[in-house]
Parts: sequence; C-alpha cells; structure tokens
Amino acid sequence: MEKSKGVTDTERMLAEFGERTFLKLWTYANPYKDDGHEMCDLIAVFGNDVFIFFDRQIVIDDSEDKDLGLEWDRWKRKAIDKQINTAHGVERYIRMGRPIFLDGKKAHPFPLDIDIENATFHKIIVAHGAKEACERESSDNVYGSLAITYVDTDLRDAPEFPFHVYIDRKKPVHVFDSHNLPIILTELDTVLDFGGYLREKLIAIAKYEMLSYCGEEDLLAHYLGNFDVSTNRHFIGTKDTSKVTGMMIGEGEWSAFIETDIYKQTKKANEISYNWDRLIQRTCQNALDGTLLGNSDIVKGKSAIYNMVKEPRFMRRGICEKLVNVIENFGGQEGQLCRQVTLLPSYTPKVAYVFLQFHAPKAFREHENYRSTRQTLLEIACGSAKNALPQYDEIIGIGIDAPKYSDGRDGEDFILMPCHDWTDEKRKYYEERNEPFQFFATPQLRRYEDTVHEFVEPTPLPRKTGHPPKVGRNDPCPCGSGTKFKKCHGKQGA
Repeated sequence: MEKSKGVTDTERMLAEFGERTFLKLWTYANPYKDDGHEMCDLIAVFGNDVFIFFDRQIVIDDSEDKDLGLEWDRWKRKAIDKQINTAHGVERYIRMGRPIFLDGKKAHPFPLDIDIENATFHKIIVAHGAKEACERESSDNVYGSLAITYVDTDLRDAPEFPFHVYIDRKKPVHVFDSHNLPIILTELDTVLDFGGYLREKLIAIAKYEMLSYCGEEDLLAHYLGNFDVSTNRHFIGTKDTSKVTGMMIGEGEWSAFIETDIYKQTKKANEISYNWDRLIQRTCQNALDGTLLGNSDIVKGKSAIYNMVKEPRFMRRGICEKLVNVIENFGGQEGQLCRQVTLLPSYTPKVAYVFLQFHAPKAFREHENYRSTRQTLLEIACGSAKNALPQYDEIIGIGIDAPKYSDGRDGEDFILMPCHDWTDEKRKYYEERNEPFQFFATPQLRRYEDTVHEFVEPTPLPRKTGHPPKVGRNDPCPCGSGTKFKKCHGKQGA
C-alpha cells in the first residue's frame, strides 16, 4: 500500500508525528474526497475516534512599516478561520457516508471503517507562521504560542487582538501551532493518551462558559496535573463546578511542569516503553508491505496488534519492564529444548498478555515445521491461561525465540484468543493439549503483584547515618576558614 508522506515540510512533520502517535496502519496523509479534491492534510481513525488535521503555513509580516493588527487579521482568516470552516465541512462530508480515497484518481479507497453513529470527531487546526512575530510582540510570551479562548460567540464582547484566537464553544475545534504541536504529539504519543486529552477538553469546553489559556502546552500541563482517582482519569477544570462558570489557565504552566523532578524521572523511565511501539510498528510495516502472514485483520481491529495499540504510555512502560526482566532471566541453556511463559494484565479490563519464550536446538529450529510448532505452543499457552485464570475475556499471545539465544530471524507470532464464551468443550480441549506442557500448572509457577503509576517519583537520596567523621587537631577546619582545626575551633572543644 502506497501512503502519502505529506507535500510540504510542515505536512511531512505532521505525518511523521501522526504515524508515531496513531501508528502506520491507522494514519493517512492527504486523503481525497469523491470530487478528486484533497479532503484534509491527515486523518487517523482508531476505534470510534476520528482525528482530522488541517495544516497551514503562512508567515506573518510584522515589519515596522506594517500594521500588525491588519496583518494578524489577514493571517488569522487564512490560517485559522478558513481551516475551521473546512474542518466542519469535512465532518459533514464524512457523516453523510461519502467515500474517502488515498489518491486523487480514486483508485485506492480509504481502508478504515468509520462508525458514523458512534464516532467522535476531533478537528485539529495546525497553524504555522505566527510564533516569531508573537515572540517579538510580547516579551511576556514564554514560547510564542497562540492564546485560545472558547466562548459563546453571541456572548463575546472583548475586542480581538493579535495572537489571541476566539473559538465558538458550540462548534469546537482544536488549534495547535508551530511550538506546541510537537509538544502535544510527543507527550501524548499513544491513541489512548491523545484521545483522552481531547475528549476531556471537549467536556470542559461544553461545561464552562469560557475556557481560556495562553498556550495549548499550558492547558496540557494543567490536565496532567489534575487526576480524579474515582474515575481513574485526568480532567480539566475543577471537581466542584457549582460556582465555577469559567476557567483561565495561566502562562508558564508547561515551562514550570517540565522542570519538575517527577516529569524528568518519568520521561527517563518511559524510554523502555518504546520497545512496545517498535514491535507494533514492525508488524504494521509488514502488513503494509504485504509480507504479514496469518488470517488476522489488523486494520479492522480483529488482531492482537490492534489490542496492543490500546495501551497507554505508562502501561507500555510497565509491561516492557517486566518483559525485559523475564528475557534477561530466561533459564534455558544452549542446545536444550526449553520454554517459559509469562502472563501480564492489560490496561483494558479483563484482557491479558501471554508471553512465550521458546528455545530449541539448532536442528529443531531448522525443521520446516518449526514455526508452526511454536505457534501451536503459543495457542496452547493462551488456552491454558484462560483455564487457570477464568476472569479474563481475551488473551493476547506473543511468541518469540528466546532473545538470549536468537538472532530474531524467525520474527514474532501473535494470537488474539476471544474467551467470552468459554465452553466446557474448550476448557477440556486445552486441558488435554496442555497435559505434556503444564503451562500455568507447574510447581515453578510464581505470582507477583505490582502497581504501575503514570508518573515516576524521583529516587530519594540515601539518608546519611552514623556520626560525622572525627577531625584531627591539625586537619583543616570543616568550617572552610582554611586554618587548622586546633586554631579555629579546637579551643572550643568542637
């Protein structure tokens, strides 16, 4: 499948960020309508979330001989207002059920289904070209981001001024700029994290008569700093809304947030989680190249990979930390037939992963049926996991050759095993097939309980214990005076 990578530099940047956040199979740049005209600059669809991006690059001319107010008005009409109107039109187009194509000749239809009845449309305007002019206009602006205010248009009486955008809260769109687009799509670089932020933002826009902030990154910092334990999600605004009719987020929230130790420690800890992304992306690329084997429908959602994409960033970190640990501690030996299974829960309730490491002698691995044998073992392990832990409704299997002894040439196997209707026949079938292997039934089975938090607390410095070292009378005085201890404090008996 040939995919557009974007036409302009900013479109290519947007497409790159999109593929990292929404992943290759669910992100498409420069799709077309049935009239042969380009529909938007990027569309991503995952589950019931439809993300539509509109990218525009126009530089504001703020030279001394120009009227900044007039130049701003011209820029805003072209870079933002026109794109907002187009965005609303594209939503109407899709809701009418009209087709989408990947090319202007309409030879390649859009491969993803959109459930129009249940879809949530996220319309995102990316406006480039105002950052430098905004920084020159006001030294108080931390980054040159656009200020945004959502308000009823019939209630707004404040005059418009440069670098502040008013948006009708009854027809909301999201407006990002050159500075905060990379921040938002880097910090919220999974479908669940990004979609969750936009959904909470829409809730706040509908709830408050006014939502105003100096930059999208400041709103993000506010969102990440608010967490409701009872609903297990971040939110925007306050819990008590009985007396609150509007919200204004101050400037500098983001710049202060990223300097905290907890933010820095979390970013460092999250590095391991991108192994999960690389595993998914490699399989997605195989699907695009037509080299993926098996009968799963990754794009339409009936696959292990589709479920793996649902994990938020912190859960990917937790899963990868455990997988790296079991890989490093794999107990097999070269030349012996050995295997190990590990079960890890998903962020999605009642879903779990079964991770199978398998190692066999070279002669066994070179047999033509080796890969199918490994796949069969993975299936038996998944079925046995359901028998041992009946609370799970879906088991996702990942099978690999033990990395301690493997060069990775045999790739990975994935299984999605639905277990909602687990009959006595299925239970008995996997009990019998598991008899020689005893997956999840051996005395060596170990169970651990752990909690994964979104933010990682900095490691505290070790506390000093015991007494301070003794100081000799002829040693330099600890007070830093430069004289010998006996001359400075020795007479005081310190």
